Amino acid sequence: MSSRTVIRHGLVITASDEIHADVLVEDGRIAALATPDSQSWTADRVIDATGKYVIPGGVDAHTHMELPFGGTHASDTFATGTRAAAWGGTTTIVDFAVQSVGHTLREGLDAWHAKAEGNCAIDYAFHMIVSDVNDETLKEMDLLIEEGITSFKQFMAYPGVFYSDDGQILRAMQRSAENGGLIMMHAENGIAIDVLVQQTLARGETDPRYHGEVRKALLEAEATHRAIRLAQVAGAPLYVVHVSATEAVTELARARDEGLNVFGETCPQYLFLSADNLAEPDFEGAKYVCSTPLRPREHQAALWRALRTNDLQVVSTDHCPFCFTGQKELGRGDFSKIPNGLPGVENRMDLLHQAVVDGRISRRRWIEIACATPARMFGLYPKKGTIAPGSDADIVLYDPHAEQVMSAATHHMNVDYSAYEGKRVTGRVETVLSRGEPVIVQREYTGRAGHGVFTPRSTCQYLN
Repeated sequence: MSSRTVIRHGLVITASDEIHADVLVEDGRIAALATPDSQSWTADRVIDATGKYVIPGGVDAHTHMELPFGGTHASDTFATGTRAAAWGGTTTIVDFAVQSVGHTLREGLDAWHAKAEGNCAIDYAFHMIVSDVNDETLKEMDLLIEEGITSFKQFMAYPGVFYSDDGQILRAMQRSAENGGLIMMHAENGIAIDVLVQQTLARGETDPRYHGEVRKALLEAEATHRAIRLAQVAGAPLYVVHVSATEAVTELARARDEGLNVFGETCPQYLFLSADNLAEPDFEGAKYVCSTPLRPREHQAALWRALRTNDLQVVSTDHCPFCFTGQKELGRGDFSKIPNGLPGVENRMDLLHQAVVDGRISRRRWIEIACATPARMFGLYPKKGTIAPGSDADIVLYDPHAEQVMSAATHHMNVDYSAYEGKRVTGRVETVLSRGEPVIVQREYTGRAGHGVFTPRSTCQYLN
């Protein structure tokens, strides 16, 4: 039995257009757009969007639900994390399946399928973290691409855990040049950082703020440069995750000016928070420990400028929450033992709308960096990331005038603090449809675990 929904009288905003239009949803997909009241569509459900934005559901291409890290694991499950994402207007996440050293990619992928299947409120996909490059791994990359796992993350950081050396990175990049995959890079010189960590702890400097001081912007820039040149040698595209520093942006901009297929994402924490948060007293700074680290405030201007000029293309969250009590506290007396990661999957769309209100980006650019480009970058477009006939009916009714105060007391992420506690923002999600099904209705959760399905991806649709 078919179901029909009509959304009337809203301002439809996509990456390319802003139009007053009615939207017809049929059987989970967008069937048509028309000028307001021009069609006498009948429907099971009519939603009045007067005074509201009608936008595509957000695509968060960088989350870590249930990620094991530093003797603990991220506090959001796929059930709690995808529910929180929906509350924040995100209707698709791309999470990271992890290959442990000594194991196959398949074993890692199967483990993540088992975590997610039947638990998600919204649709999900996976990237693959490649920790152990060898002949077998390289062959597996080809097989995973056939299954819709088309991006592979490597780490220049975390020696002994996820770290790959330049030779392993080059081999994976060469393979991706052949099979159409996209290499994602955590670009920090982890070998050098470990030396600085040991020296800093030996001096008795153990507070959270030193986490940011040892992970120097120059070591992010150096690794970014090296990753770009390795990708150039391999003839492969490159996507650099969580770019935080002016110097790293400079490397990306130079490569793009040379015509290379090099892309970068940043995250809300680098746009709205700074090293000042890491320096908060009484170990409060531990709440803000993530890698790459929060930078001194002056780096923010370069990130905003790069988002406007398209030297950075995507804003994802790197959502990787750890509770302050019992998890972040593992690093009391030793900043290197603080689990790395911040909660944010629920906050991204609202924070970026605040940037629209503040005049930093346009409304269409908001949708571009949060919905359309991540969908194109990771082979989900036009199924996800836009409002167009044939696209999935992942639709958010957004109230651009509602005011809210971000707080752990009211958020839906399974974590005991907010990185944005007390921050006032203008704009709020009102209603969310995922494939035409209501997940949030007038600020009430109506979704269910298991509605969200695994979504295979094509290869990158964003290449020059």
